Amino acid sequence: MKTSSDTSAANPDAPFRIYTAGSLGAAVKHYRQQAGLSQAALAERSGLNRTYLSDLERGKETEQLRRLLRVLRHLRVRITLQKADW
Repeated sequence: MKTSSDTSAANPDAPFRIYTAGSLGAAVKHYRQQAGLSQAALAERSGLNRTYLSDLERGKETEQLRRLLRVLRHLRVRITLQKADW
C-alpha cells in the first residue's frame, strides 16, 4: 500500500493509507490526475470551491480532519483509499 511518500508510477492502483492531511491530499491529487481532471473540473463536479480542493491536495489540515484523525489514532485504525471498480 502507498503512503504519501510513495510514487504513483510504481503501481497506480495500489491503495493509499491515510495517516495525515498530507497523505489524504496526495491520494486525492493522484486519483484526480489519474481521472484526467483539473482541480477546477473536479471542484465543479463535486460542488466545491477550487481553492478548497487545492488546500486539500496540499495537505492543509482542517479542524474537522484533525479531529477525525485524532479519533482514528486513538482507536488504532486508519483509512485506506482504493480505486472503486464501479
